Amino acid sequence: MTPTKWVRIWNERLPDIPLALVQVTAAEAFGVLRDGGADAGFVRLPVDENDLSAIPLYAETTVVVVPKDHVVAAVDEVSVEDLADETMLHPLDDTLGWERPPGEPAFERPATTADAIDLVAAGIGLLVVPQSLARLHHRKDLTYRTVTDAPESRVALSWPEDATTDLVEDFIGIVRGRTVNSTRGRAKDPEEKPQQKQQPKQPPKAGRPTGRTPRSGSGGGRNAKGGARSGSGGKSGGGGKSGNGGKAGKPRRRS
Repeated sequence: MTPTKWVRIWNERLPDIPLALVQVTAAEAFGVLRDGGADAGFVRLPVDENDLSAIPLYAETTVVVVPKDHVVAAVDEVSVEDLADETMLHPLDDTLGWERPPGEPAFERPATTADAIDLVAAGIGLLVVPQSLARLHHRKDLTYRTVTDAPESRVALSWPEDATTDLVEDFIGIVRGRTVNSTRGRAKDPEEKPQQKQQPKQPPKAGRPTGRTPRSGSGGGRNAKGGARSGSGGKSGGGGKSGNGGKAGKPRRRS
């Protein structure tokens, strides 16, 4: 994984809380989470959901790692069938989940992907892996090409289900692209002031019809300060000049 973008956003939003990265292999990741060695981690599916929560993120491109002078290096992509005559390495920590890679199997299975990369450099065979692993084990004498129809490795963000803290929720939000103002998944701040109650709308004064409606809502318009020029002490209601809330008309002069 290359979580550079997410780490940068974390440092911008939470500069007082350090975010430490721990690099482990795919096989070690679940044990590190269960043992408390990390609060959350990027793992490869499937995830044992009995004690771990997970959010699927994306499916990773699958590539074949070859020497730079290999014939495969001359094209942009290959199919599984194109590798049928090649000797293929299948490390014990394979993350693609297939029982048998294409091509002819090597004499023995390397213990790790890193060991398999060394064997590719030695000309023993080729290796099919997720693209991030090819980048991780990059060597100047090797390159890789996309395999169009190989199994894909799906990446997820995972964390212990019983340790879903506010900081874990913050990191989940960053990874999922939530904005800085989003409070989804976070407990409400106990010091947050309650919103001001919306004032009831006041009827328009008699004799002055209008199509305008007083603006309402917490903190906005005249209602936040007691309504639209009405209430006790105003020209309408019990303290006005007439009982129905409007001005009394002048009596007609008798002729």
